[in-house]
Amino acid sequence: MDRSLRNVLVVSFGFLLLFTAYGGLQSLQSSLYSEEGLGVTALSTLYGGMLLSSMFLPPLLIERLGCKGTIILSMCGYVAFSVGNFFASWYTLIPTSILLGLGAAPLWSAQCTYLTITGNTHAEKVGKRGKDMVNQYFGIFFLIFQSSGVWGNLISSLVFGQTPSQGSGVLAVLMIAAFLQPIRDVQRESEGEKKSVPFWSTLLSTFKLYRDKRLCLLILLPLYSGLQQGFLSSEYTRSYVTCTLGIQFVGYVMICFSATDALCSVLYGKVSQYTGRAVLYVLGAVTHVSCMIALLLWRPRADHLAVFFVFSGLWGVADAVWQTQNNALYGVLFEKSKEAAFANYRLWEALGFVIAFGYSTFLCVHVKLYILLGVLSLTMVAYGLVECVESKNPIRPHAPGQANQAEDEEIQM
Repeated sequence: MDRSLRNVLVVSFGFLLLFTAYGGLQSLQSSLYSEEGLGVTALSTLYGGMLLSSMFLPPLLIERLGCKGTIILSMCGYVAFSVGNFFASWYTLIPTSILLGLGAAPLWSAQCTYLTITGNTHAEKVGKRGKDMVNQYFGIFFLIFQSSGVWGNLISSLVFGQTPSQGSGVLAVLMIAAFLQPIRDVQRESEGEKKSVPFWSTLLSTFKLYRDKRLCLLILLPLYSGLQQGFLSSEYTRSYVTCTLGIQFVGYVMICFSATDALCSVLYGKVSQYTGRAVLYVLGAVTHVSCMIALLLWRPRADHLAVFFVFSGLWGVADAVWQTQNNALYGVLFEKSKEAAFANYRLWEALGFVIAFGYSTFLCVHVKLYILLGVLSLTMVAYGLVECVESKNPIRPHAPGQANQAEDEEIQM
């Protein structure tokens, strides 16, 4: 096994362990701690912290600590949140939610940056197109990562009232610290771009990237991603599953979502090089629109048991598009500003979560579905404009002759 793939697997399994503990907790927040809105408030606070940290922290931490150091530090916030849920109250969940939120944006930005650099560097070495290798690596990552929802929710469902141990989160930190090799951006260094950057320039780099009109158009992609994930984890689990079947079915329904999401992620990572990303985006949009229209018309009953799983499964089919293709798209289009680009991605995705959880308690379900339909329509129009621009300036594949960097240079020992 080459070192690039090995490092991708280390990151993937580290996130699997971390989110096995966290994923089950997130799915049950709005249902398990419904009294006085503690669960929804905790989730809103969490994504509010993520929104704040997305503005400044990711480029700064990645610049100072590197991708590996940033991942390790950020994972500690997730461990703290898991511990806080064992003593759930306003005094434990809210502070640990803030701590997790502050670490979430740097964690995901560092992970995306790591996979993008690894994919592009390996593609250059073997003479393949960078975007194809990045897509493949994101597909592998989300196959393993999304399965955390299966294990976390399975534990929560089989032993309801108990949640996955924070021990898996500690194991995740130890795995990354012991086995993940630090990586440096060889391509950027070879181009002379790895210079000492002033502190304030790094701190504000997230906002400077808005000079690129493509980013201004693409902000709707992560915004919609956050909205639709927030709807599923908060509204669908509470207003449909819990109200009709009972809270004991929430975990099982989310297992169906996670399983289909995981399988479709690796599938999309493979087929995107043949179909192109636009086809997959259309597939995701059509699937979500169909689900939303059906949910508007459906009147759930307890004897419709299979239908609850069909909806969550189809939601996973579409979500896999947003997770794999969005991250790969940002990494490919903004290759020279990866840290700032992924920080922007997490910023708008967190805003989507905050909005979804924020209006969760006072808007009717059908209104939320109409909002999702409207945002998705605008998102696809904006994405289509970006594809039109990119079609006039196609990204050229790495030529085999360019592969003059040995793989040893890819890893900073």
